[in-house]
Formats: sequence, C-alpha cells, structure tokens
Amino acid sequence: MTRHTLSVLVEDVPGVLARISGLFSRRGFNIESLAVGPTEKAGISRMTIVVSVAELPLEQVTKQLNKLVNVIKIVELEDDNSVQRELIMVKVTATTNTRSHILETVELFRAKVVDVAPDAVTIEATGSIGKLHAMLRVLEPFGIKELVQSGAVAVSRGAKGISDRQLRSA
Repeated sequence: MTRHTLSVLVEDVPGVLARISGLFSRRGFNIESLAVGPTEKAGISRMTIVVSVAELPLEQVTKQLNKLVNVIKIVELEDDNSVQRELIMVKVTATTNTRSHILETVELFRAKVVDVAPDAVTIEATGSIGKLHAMLRVLEPFGIKELVQSGAVAVSRGAKGISDRQLRSA
C-alpha cells in the first residue's frame, strides 16, 4: 500500500463530504487525513484527502468519485510535484525547570507559542508530517497534555493550478 494525496474540487453544497467519505468507507479504505475549505472561486470547495491504498483500487475509487454529481475535478498530487503542510497545536506540561527547554524546542522547529499558563505551554506548528512528528518526539518527554492535528493541505508546485484546467460545468 502506498500513500496518495487527492485534491478534489467540489460544489459547496450540503452532503458532499458525507457522500465522498462514504464512498471511501464502502470500499474499505481508511482516510488518513481530510481537510476541506473554500477556494478562490465562490461556491467551490477543495478537499485534500490522504489515503493509503494500492494503485488499482485508488483508480476505481477515483472513477466512482468522478461520477458523483457534485464533484468537479480530481487530481492526485505527487509528493515531488506538490507542497503539503499540516498544522498541529500541542499543549505541553511546563514547569519552571523545563520551560526554557520547551521554548528552545519551539524556536528550533520554527513553531510559536500561542498560550502560556503556569503549568503548560501551547505550541502551534506547521510543516510536513515528518517535521511535526520530529517535534512531537522531542516534546514527548516533557509531557504532552493535549494534541490537535489538522488534515493535510496540498497544492501543486508551479504556476499551474487544479482550476486552470477546464472545469466541467456544474
């Protein structure tokens, strides 16, 4: 099984997310990451879906996705031709003895502190999944109290975008 990132343009209408996630579920695929948000065009949203599957079943799912009435366009983003980022917020136990070490780690990973309490520090970081996991490994010994992680967002490299190609009419 290999990891695949799909960028899917959809009409911004109720039920689209449920239909798309249901299609993956019916095929027995677990969505590892899912991010949905508006695009530069009103009424169109972009879904970034990360899933680990074999090539052939992914092709079958992509064909089925294309048949859904609210799906406008699907593009698989290859790792070397795209930029992918995730966001995490992590609350770490911070004592007077450990606070300076935690702040050094924050600086090292180019993250930022978004909240400070007497017994904890909340950190925000963006980057590749590898960078974020590396930061978490360094912070783990201090005691991770809470962790929130977004789904991946991705865009192709270069000037051309997914919506530069002809979109089928809705």
